[in-house]
Amino acid sequence: MSKLSIGIVGLPNVGKSTLFRALTAVAVPAENYPFCTIDPNVGVVEVPDPRLDELARLVRPRKVTPAVVEFVDIAGLVEGASRGEGLGNRFLQHIREVDAIAHVVRCFEDESVARVGETTHPVHDLEVIETELALADLEALGRRMEKLEKKARSGEKEAAEELELLRRVEARLADGEPVRREPLTRDERATLRGYGLLTLKPTLFVANVGEEDLGGEEPEPVRQLREHVETREPDADVIVLCARLEAEIAQLPDGERDEYLEALGLAASGLDRLIRAGYELLGLQTFFTVGEKEVRAWTVRSGARAPEAAGRVHSDFERGFIRAETIDFGTFVEAGSMKTARDRGLVRSEGKEYTVRDGDIILFRANV
Repeated sequence: MSKLSIGIVGLPNVGKSTLFRALTAVAVPAENYPFCTIDPNVGVVEVPDPRLDELARLVRPRKVTPAVVEFVDIAGLVEGASRGEGLGNRFLQHIREVDAIAHVVRCFEDESVARVGETTHPVHDLEVIETELALADLEALGRRMEKLEKKARSGEKEAAEELELLRRVEARLADGEPVRREPLTRDERATLRGYGLLTLKPTLFVANVGEEDLGGEEPEPVRQLREHVETREPDADVIVLCARLEAEIAQLPDGERDEYLEALGLAASGLDRLIRAGYELLGLQTFFTVGEKEVRAWTVRSGARAPEAAGRVHSDFERGFIRAETIDFGTFVEAGSMKTARDRGLVRSEGKEYTVRDGDIILFRANV
């Protein structure tokens, strides 16, 4: 499985680079002017998972390796990006190259930070970006539809079927809705992936608020954004955080972060919630391998069969797969060790058709 990535997208000066710096704890440009980020910055981020910590506590391995996800900091788009405004063509291409989108929306007031519009209006700002992405998609569809129409007129059945699909998608975009809202079969989705459509990509929304807006009643800009998203995309996540505060927290030693969050009245870091949501947005899940040398979290797509998961550990394991000795996380913790779990008959032997579940602990047997 190739590495999957999430692009951080939004208007200039909404906090994208600050959020990226917090996510990766890497210093990237975050100056207070548009287009300070031209080439995308890429960071590999550990996926927070309390289950990994618990397994490490029980097994006491020499090494602990978490799952990771890749975030890409993409420069701010502006109105007219689909026509090349603000270096738009380059930025749109950067979005095409990621697998999912974290759309950051400014929900804070700060006169020291320049804004694109005159006032903070999250729904308008969100719609500016979505419109530009939709216009870029319409242009891509238009070029392909011209070619398909010629083939369809000559009697090519496959061309006619693809053309009908593109007309449905075009109508969705013309109504101001992203392609991801269109009901699609697996085959239709596979066909559309070849177009690199921007509005087909799974998307979550990040409301970037001021520190004073945390821990209490949601401010009006966040309520407006959440209502807008829930009306259009009920299943989409809206993560509320303060990017500036998260960047400060990320610089603290591990032992001080929880104390600082507690002092602020926050149950968890907004970054942790964002990373987990992004991981799930990519359709990923985690299984574990445990041993004295290493406890490790492995990433596999949801719905993967056991041989595919074995291939994540080593390519030879997939080719020579025999069986997967499996126990779920909760059962393992209750047993306290793999030896006790085996003695109690809690470890299952699964074959090639087994669908891996999130949290499975697996030992693969293979002929290599």
